[in-house]
Amino acid sequence: MLKLLLIVAVLAVAGWLWMGRRRPPGGPPVEPKSPTKPAAATPEPMLACACCGVHLPKADALLDAGGKPYCSPAHRLQGPR
Repeated sequence: MLKLLLIVAVLAVAGWLWMGRRRPPGGPPVEPKSPTKPAAATPEPMLACACCGVHLPKADALLDAGGKPYCSPAHRLQGPR
């Protein structure tokens, strides 16, 4: 009985390996797609808040009339140090 179970297991593994290596009909073998790397974005310039000195991206900075960057409206009202 144990020999029969062993033969069935070997045949099942062999069939599983054979089915996994089959090629799709009518075309070259399909290779797994490799993950594409996202395009390297250029770094955004960083500005220091004129009040507290915290660095933040230029797009997030609040500028006063003189062009000085601030991190928040409260710091813009306080002015530079």
